[in-house]
Amino acid sequence: MDKHLASLTLALAMCAPVSAEEMTVISYGGVSKDVQTEIFYKPFETAHQAKIIAGEYNGEMARIKAMVDTKSVNWDVVQVESDKLVRGCDEGLFEPLDQNQFGDAQAFVPETLSECGAGLLVWSMTLSYNANALKEAPQGWADFWDLEKFPGKRALQRGAKFTLEAALIADGVPRENVYEVLATSEGVDRAFAKLDKIKPAIQWWEAGAQPMQYLAAGDVVMTTAFNGRIFAAQASGAPIKPVWGGSIHAIDYWAIPKGSKHKALAQTFIVSTLQPQAQKLHAEKLGYGAVNLQAAGLLDASVAPRLNTFPANIKQSLAFNNEFWVDHGEDLEVRFNAWLAKGN
Repeated sequence: MDKHLASLTLALAMCAPVSAEEMTVISYGGVSKDVQTEIFYKPFETAHQAKIIAGEYNGEMARIKAMVDTKSVNWDVVQVESDKLVRGCDEGLFEPLDQNQFGDAQAFVPETLSECGAGLLVWSMTLSYNANALKEAPQGWADFWDLEKFPGKRALQRGAKFTLEAALIADGVPRENVYEVLATSEGVDRAFAKLDKIKPAIQWWEAGAQPMQYLAAGDVVMTTAFNGRIFAAQASGAPIKPVWGGSIHAIDYWAIPKGSKHKALAQTFIVSTLQPQAQKLHAEKLGYGAVNLQAAGLLDASVAPRLNTFPANIKQSLAFNNEFWVDHGEDLEVRFNAWLAKGN
């Protein structure tokens, strides 16, 4: 090759744009996805010359399992609930993470870091109500079950998780003993017997947006809801209030499906979302608690008391037991569906 042509070829190669590495990140969509795009995705793309393809799903583990089993994985990072992370890790559906990249585990909320996942946020299932619709504010699950004092429909998520815990607390079981009681056949019977008492008054919800819609329409007098949905409703001016006593908190995690073609970039992305400033902005925009403990000191003073991780709020809360639901969840969901099918 002519040396001048060779020099030109080399120069053109050096000037050619480098194609950005693409990575697919899957979360639950809606407002969460919008906030994640602003706080996590766009800054990461700029800092790492990468392209994030943002997708969403409803938490179906079957989709992840099908990808892994057929070796056709096209998701690189996925948001999963804590019990699903434990189950997926046990089944080999997720890549192990390099724990050294996260730094000191003591800098995070307990259980943020695990073999296959890194916590993204702390969320709570919380009793909520429309303050303009009730003469008196409910104080907890006992009031949720009190149809005489608070007549009208109330809404619960359609499923055993969170519903059975709430029923036992309403029946007088101390928070610290809920899972011990629920692990017995007598405890399960007790929870369903308590649900029987308000079954005709329950309006079930499945999508996260429904509880706030039910309250706004006056369909129910109180409901369970994700605390971030309450936060968003308050930001829009709605007179919705949470009851932190007896709320149930859990961590949502980032995980990398086994076989991701961009594992290194995916881990770098996950680490970036756990930094204090990113966690602070995410909490202030979305209303879910931060997993990085340093973020607490950065929060706007007007926002902090409204978060589920605010000390006065979290101390009234029950920590969701991952291991319990991994061990008992399938059987309890079967019983719940059978109970629901019986009618009132």
